Amino acid sequence: MRLTRLAARLADPSSGRSTIVFVLLCAVAIASRSPHALAESAFTAKSSDLIAGKPVSPSLLFDQTDCKGGNRSPQLSWRGAPAETRSFAVTIVDPDAPGRGWWHWAVAGIPASVTQLPGNASASGALRTMGAVEARNDFDTDGYGGPCPPPGKPHRYVITVYALNSDDLRLRQGRPALMFEHEIRATTIASAQLVFTYGR
Repeated sequence: MRLTRLAARLADPSSGRSTIVFVLLCAVAIASRSPHALAESAFTAKSSDLIAGKPVSPSLLFDQTDCKGGNRSPQLSWRGAPAETRSFAVTIVDPDAPGRGWWHWAVAGIPASVTQLPGNASASGALRTMGAVEARNDFDTDGYGGPCPPPGKPHRYVITVYALNSDDLRLRQGRPALMFEHEIRATTIASAQLVFTYGR
């Protein structure tokens, strides 16, 4: 219960502008005390580009309209995936955007042997080299689109790394992010999340 209250307090966007907050959602699994949940709780993710208590780097922000960032996808690493993992996927979603939220990134087809993505993996070609494919985000571009919320209350950005039991999702580069979401969720066996906030 104390972990739940702490996570809720840390994840409150009103706690400060441009504040990084990490919420390990596996705490929910730990609280259930089931053997399956405890096994999944070992799957964790982190990013050297997102440090708790520090502002979001301009290099990660969107680079169009009135946002002047570098639009570089963040460095990510993960550990503890289930042994039956066949591939990985990564998504970044802003749940505070109107409607169904805003899709900033969706990647699938990351080989099971990969445990990290370098910074700027989307634009640098690193993902294509490993055979991964990226969705069309809600900015209507393929690949990563960084945070660019309207002025006002900070928005949350949820990064999810998925361990999948399939390496054949029948997805192609540039398909809509919602199509990626459907295929990813249908084959997910474990997931790990990071949450950060950014406001202007």
